[in-house]
Amino acid sequence: MIKLSNFEPQELWKHFAEILEIPRPSKKEDKIRNFLIDFASQHKLEHHVDPAGNLLILKPATKGMENRKIVVLQSHLDMVCEKNNATVHDFEKDPIQPVIDGTWIKASGTTLGADDGIGIASQMAILASRTIQHGP
Repeated sequence: MIKLSNFEPQELWKHFAEILEIPRPSKKEDKIRNFLIDFASQHKLEHHVDPAGNLLILKPATKGMENRKIVVLQSHLDMVCEKNNATVHDFEKDPIQPVIDGTWIKASGTTLGADDGIGIASQMAILASRTIQHGP
């Protein structure tokens, strides 16, 4: 497997690589949700799951910025699960295999799940950052 963490910004690609390891087909988001709940707990971030399964992670404002406007970052947890006819892949069990194609990151024989995956990875990088000054 390629090392996505060699790309910049490294924190973003590290999280994206972790996400690719977690099966997340529609209506079966428990594994990715639990992964993100663990992430929130590790970073001491308040989090809530509503009855529909939506996950909210809250990061308090940087000291002195508590009165700034609230910023909301949103993405979905599932991915479109499509594969080539010749590809053997179980979207409920198998990780996504990334490949480099020139300047593109693609998946080997399957969809990459990048629209939601890179959104989640971006949010994780921002939530984990101790240097980004921000409101709530």
